[in-house]
Amino acid sequence: MPKPAKVELRVSRSRLAIYQLSLLLAFFLIWYVLTETSVLPPFFFGEPVKVLARIWDWFSGGKIYQHLWITLIETVLAFACGSLLGLVIGLWLALTPLASSLLDPYIKALNAMPRVILAPIFAVWFGLGIWSKVALGGTLVFFIVFFLVF
Repeated sequence: MPKPAKVELRVSRSRLAIYQLSLLLAFFLIWYVLTETSVLPPFFFGEPVKVLARIWDWFSGGKIYQHLWITLIETVLAFACGSLLGLVIGLWLALTPLASSLLDPYIKALNAMPRVILAPIFAVWFGLGIWSKVALGGTLVFFIVFFLVF
């Protein structure tokens, strides 16, 4: 039995951008219609016109840039800390079979744990500032880098 021919869809960049923009507009139109007709309760789903107006106010008034800057710093720090720890610990365990065998069940148990449950623990340990968010983001990055290196 012959293999089915592979079908490649070639679309120009401009046409793809038009399709993507059309999909976004269709999403907003459906959201608008469903909230205006109360199929979706506006209290829970928001009204797209008001949401977009608020976003416009944030960006045009400059209120959001300080928050975006802080989020960027937290993200970069979490990535750096998680990557460094994942690299060092992954390499250490890869080079020491005894330590790897001893810690294997604990590492698997920690990896199986949902990271979200760590948020309140980190908030108590590190406070509500930047370091609790860096610690939580670092755990997300740590296990990815650790298993890739290990």
